[in-house]
Amino acid sequence: GLPHSGTALAGRKSFLVRNLLYINLAHKVFYTSLVDLFEARARANPDRLMVVDAASGLQVSLGEMDHKSCQVARALGAAFHGSVGLKEGDVAALFFLGPQGISTLSLWFGLSKLGCQVAWINPHIRGPPLLHAVLSAGSCILLADPELQEVVEVIAPELMAKGVQCFYLSSTSPTKGVEPLKDRIEAASSDPVPPQIRAGVTSKSMALFIYTSGTTGLPKPVILNHNRVLMMASSLRACGVRQSDVFYTALPLYHTSALLVGIMGCIERGCTCILAPKFSVSRFWDDCRKYQVTVIQYVGEVLRYLCSSPERPCDQEHKVRLAIGNGLREEVWKQFLKRFGPIRVCEIYGSTEGNMGFINYTGRVGAIGKSSPLLWLLSPFELIQFDTETEKPVRDKKGRCIPVGPGEAGLLVSLVTSFSPFLGYLGSPEHTERKLLRDVLRPGDIYFNSGDLLSRDSEGFLYFQDRIGDTFRWKGENVSTREVEGMLSLVDFLEEVNVYGVPVPGCEGKVGMAAVRLRPGKAFDGQKLHSFIENGLPVYAAPHFIRIQDSLETTGSFKLIKSRLVQEGFDLSAISDPLYVLDRKSKTFQPLTLDLYHAILDGSFQL
Repeated sequence: GLPHSGTALAGRKSFLVRNLLYINLAHKVFYTSLVDLFEARARANPDRLMVVDAASGLQVSLGEMDHKSCQVARALGAAFHGSVGLKEGDVAALFFLGPQGISTLSLWFGLSKLGCQVAWINPHIRGPPLLHAVLSAGSCILLADPELQEVVEVIAPELMAKGVQCFYLSSTSPTKGVEPLKDRIEAASSDPVPPQIRAGVTSKSMALFIYTSGTTGLPKPVILNHNRVLMMASSLRACGVRQSDVFYTALPLYHTSALLVGIMGCIERGCTCILAPKFSVSRFWDDCRKYQVTVIQYVGEVLRYLCSSPERPCDQEHKVRLAIGNGLREEVWKQFLKRFGPIRVCEIYGSTEGNMGFINYTGRVGAIGKSSPLLWLLSPFELIQFDTETEKPVRDKKGRCIPVGPGEAGLLVSLVTSFSPFLGYLGSPEHTERKLLRDVLRPGDIYFNSGDLLSRDSEGFLYFQDRIGDTFRWKGENVSTREVEGMLSLVDFLEEVNVYGVPVPGCEGKVGMAAVRLRPGKAFDGQKLHSFIENGLPVYAAPHFIRIQDSLETTGSFKLIKSRLVQEGFDLSAISDPLYVLDRKSKTFQPLTLDLYHAILDGSFQL
């Protein structure tokens, strides 16, 4: 984020070129699977500290993690007469809270040693979405955190009826049919697992599933093969992370950022990862000082929260030299550097399912990356004109999409090739097809539709503008409006629901808002709606504003119109409809008064 001399910038470009070639070639040459990489590092440096739990202080070396994962494999594997009987190609679902990070990682590596595919389930989803997440991956086993007992008990009967075995990582189980697994693992041998057990695994084999919400309104398992995992694990190398660095992340393991860029990236680099069970503003810098952290991982919200915290005399007393992440707004970027010192910020752009990404290797404030002939050669992409009303790309008379010029916002699309494939989602091919655009620039070509609007300046720097369609970001998470609409439609006093995101001054992303039409003869019940949302939706997906309308505006094809609602937001001067705001302290939705409105604007009422 600081000015660079021409020599320094040229050196960084040369460094990036070398590492891009490494990322795209070396991972294919040296390793077949994520387990190959992990085991190679464990053999070479068994005593090297791999992960430290920032909350408990529990730490594990590469060799210790390898031993733990071998115990997992031998306790669960059919080849070792394990009671669960897992084999290559089986799918296991992991459902754990943050404090179980080290244990969850040992399960992942152990399952991977067997050649199993692992579905990482968001521990904040509940009920039908949770059931769908487990089943849609084809899971034959659910391994769960005993702290999630109440949640598991709701879905366990149906899972078991469908042949899914359920286990807690504990010594005992209070739930009928759900068995404890901890003692079996600890009693198992830690002898190495023969690679022949997973002889059929190749770099193109499915390795794991990370979930994303899309237009179906339910979590969809994104396919990540071993090749993709190894490529993402090389991201830290491209950002300049060294073996001597200490890496800190407070992001959840069920996201690719922490799991693949963070954990796997640290394994690839040979550096230590400090894993915080959850993000804490008050502990962040204290953790960094305690563990002498040199590299931190962020999403835009994380750095904004740090900048919003009370200033301390020791704000610049740390060893952090590099921040790696995504979603950082320009104004927060500048504020972060001014307050916490000359930390190099390396912004990364990408998506879990996408087939390309960008790295802002120059540190240009506000940019998500920089296009170059080399990047385009490796992963061709375009920014094309997009109609926000029809929510479709603009095409010319020949039916081809139209690239935008410098400074114009356009939809990012990336060419699907054998070198940059789009693996899509597990399950219905229709879900995968929805993310593709055909005949974009020439007949027969296929591009991945990122769903993001970007702009490019005259120097080739790329800037994020907005998300399109039915998804917006809040608290660092993607929120599917259709998913929320589907849940709210179950409320007995709501007839119609239109969910959208609206900006709030001083906040990253957009907060959820719902325009609703009440059922005839029914009244709005703020307490009841709060209770429903508390039990049915993740915290980040909950709508914070409710707008009650006599009718909801639709297009001629009966699609709900969001643009005018988004424009008006929760502005009392522009809206005569009744407005309500979520008040978590009072556990209700209370009327949005003028005083509350101003309190939200000045930040004294926290959303």
